[in-house]
Amino acid sequence: MAMKPQRLEKGDAIGIIAPASPPNQENLKRSLAFLDELGVKVKMGDHVTDQYGYLAGNDEDRLADLHKMFLDKEVKAIICAGGGYGTGRIASQIEYSLIKENPKIFWGYSDITFLHTAIRQQTGLVTFHGPMLASDIGKEDADPLSKQYFNQLFEPVTLDYPEGISNLETMVSGRASGVLTGGNLSLLASTIGTPYEIDTKDKLVLIEDINEEPRAVDRMLNQLHMAGKLEDAAGFIIGDFNNCVPERELSLELDEVLDTYIKRVNKPAVKGFNIGHCSPHISVPLGVMAELDAAGKKLIIESGVK
Repeated sequence: MAMKPQRLEKGDAIGIIAPASPPNQENLKRSLAFLDELGVKVKMGDHVTDQYGYLAGNDEDRLADLHKMFLDKEVKAIICAGGGYGTGRIASQIEYSLIKENPKIFWGYSDITFLHTAIRQQTGLVTFHGPMLASDIGKEDADPLSKQYFNQLFEPVTLDYPEGISNLETMVSGRASGVLTGGNLSLLASTIGTPYEIDTKDKLVLIEDINEEPRAVDRMLNQLHMAGKLEDAAGFIIGDFNNCVPERELSLELDEVLDTYIKRVNKPAVKGFNIGHCSPHISVPLGVMAELDAAGKKLIIESGVK
């Protein structure tokens, strides 16, 4: 049963954490003006400026920030500063009962996919796949439409994927409805064989990625296929595959790889959604009901807040 977090109100506090790689601090500082425009207060995690190789501090400290923000009664939403690497390292140490007892908005994407999957499947909490502060919103060329979709946190509204912002293409016709799940393909594949293995049964599955050659996308989709995850799905929402181009002369194109796996299972599917490592980046709640009309290229998603 999905557990929706309480919607935000002006004056609420937002907690900022870096559960993966070190965020760009200049971009992060710049993003605070946007949060000010939203009318919310900011509480910065204790370890947001930490660095430990490609991680934003050691596992214990990143985990402590996550726990602390969920426990803090003043904090109504937790927004990740950035992605990168490392959320899978803390997933098995998270106190999921603590999250279940203190449900609140949790927002991010990319490497945060592992946390979205683990938190939702362990607690039922609806989480949000959306652009992050240092990675996206704090950039000087941040897209206004990416920012606009934060408004869904303040009012329960049904989301329609906006027409005309990206070239959508029907891969497999038909209609499908189900709980929206998924996120970054690399991270979804990395859950296989763990206690947090992605559950795709009768669900609409979102996939996106960045900087992966077609052969790597092939490997990950094949892993999901062999694990029965593609066959289990109700349908597919193919997000942005940014810079997923061949680096060698002999290669399949990305579209050929996607076609191989998606058309094989023959479930309603549309590709070209501006969801992922792109600009604008349309944010969506995960764990709520969604409807896909593949022929009409329409996606409707239930509100993620109550």
